[in-house]
Amino acid sequence: MPLSESLPVLSDADVAQYRAELGTAGVRVLVGSVVDMGGVARAKSVPLRRIGEFHRSGMGASPTWGSFCVDNTIVFTERLGVVGDLRLRADLAAARAIGDGYAWAPAEVFGQDGEEWPGCARGRLRRVQAAAEAAGLTATVGHELEFTLTDAAGEPLPERRWQPYGLGTLLEHGGLAAELTDALEEAGAPVEQVHAEFGTGQFEVSLSPSAPLESADRVVLARLVIGRVVRAHGLLASFSPLPFGGGAGNGAHVHLSLERAGVPLLSGGQGPHGLTREGAAMLGGIVAGLPETVALLAGSVLSFARLVPGSWAGAYACWGLENREAAVRLVAATRGNPHGANVEVKCGDPAANVYLATAAVLGLAVRGVARGAELPPEVRVDPSTDPSAVRLPVDQGAALDALAASALARDIVGDDILDATLAVRRHEQTTYGELPVPALADRFRFAWTS
Repeated sequence: MPLSESLPVLSDADVAQYRAELGTAGVRVLVGSVVDMGGVARAKSVPLRRIGEFHRSGMGASPTWGSFCVDNTIVFTERLGVVGDLRLRADLAAARAIGDGYAWAPAEVFGQDGEEWPGCARGRLRRVQAAAEAAGLTATVGHELEFTLTDAAGEPLPERRWQPYGLGTLLEHGGLAAELTDALEEAGAPVEQVHAEFGTGQFEVSLSPSAPLESADRVVLARLVIGRVVRAHGLLASFSPLPFGGGAGNGAHVHLSLERAGVPLLSGGQGPHGLTREGAAMLGGIVAGLPETVALLAGSVLSFARLVPGSWAGAYACWGLENREAAVRLVAATRGNPHGANVEVKCGDPAANVYLATAAVLGLAVRGVARGAELPPEVRVDPSTDPSAVRLPVDQGAALDALAASALARDIVGDDILDATLAVRRHEQTTYGELPVPALADRFRFAWTS
């Protein structure tokens, strides 16, 4: 069924059914959250008996919820100030029990008149997905989450006891990994795999692919669950792009595939590695658009300390089959890939608003298909050795300048979201941009942890 372009209003019977189901699961409080332009999840909660009001009329919030900064400063734009009121409406169809008497639901933002607020990131992704479907395209998105464990004081775990991808490392934290997997599955965020990553204390969780909006919701839910499980083990989880100066960065990779009438665009064709004509245009649209939209995927004051060559972060706007240094890695349809061909966009990180990051990748892909974008030559080597590979912006200021000048980005996310994002990120740049990376890492280590 095609996705509605707005959050549907449930009937009394539907609300009563959700209330009964949540009550049976032991839920006493529903938390509804939105993700702001700085990538921070912010929330309100109601007792179980009031979930109908949370869904229909919503909970009040100042327009400044759209312009909170990662350090909790509020910035203003022409559209966002101290006057007015917004309503956070919980999507009860996506509500999930998370234990300890709580359930979580994603929320969308509306005005008091019931009209959709154009600054709502989840609402924007809903519309981008609906537009793709209206164009005859079905999108499937999968997200990979990297996070770094610290001790209870926020200090790094001992390096001498950590082996990247190590069996012993995984099993040393086996109780945590098993409990985390169970908790994610039970909450409705299915897991494909969990492993110890390259950096000390770093784990990666791959979530099962699904439709774009549901997939982004699962990221918010998964980060909430991860934070709760890790704290129960006497540890903390950092979703910072760079938790410690000189250490490994955390990525947030987006996998995307498109189909038309059930036929994949990225396999079965006559192009390179089986790309169809539209699949080649899809890749071409993403590669061409990343330099001007990367601030939607990796726009924080710490993002560009991670987004450097030689770190598998995707620092170059190019593509290649299984090229982990390229920003766009093509994963072909092979026996080793049960989900079929897809593209992995590697340059994103957890400080992004996941709804906007997903909307950006999907929007670039759909527009690439629509205009028949040219597929650039494949980069089959380390892009740093290939003069044809285009380096993504090297710092936050350059990325924000490119975003501000991008008619493409404005078309995908709209004026309100783009202007608020620029205001929030410019505050980061002007306030903290001159600080050394270790100081930045220490200041914002847990800013994006739910």
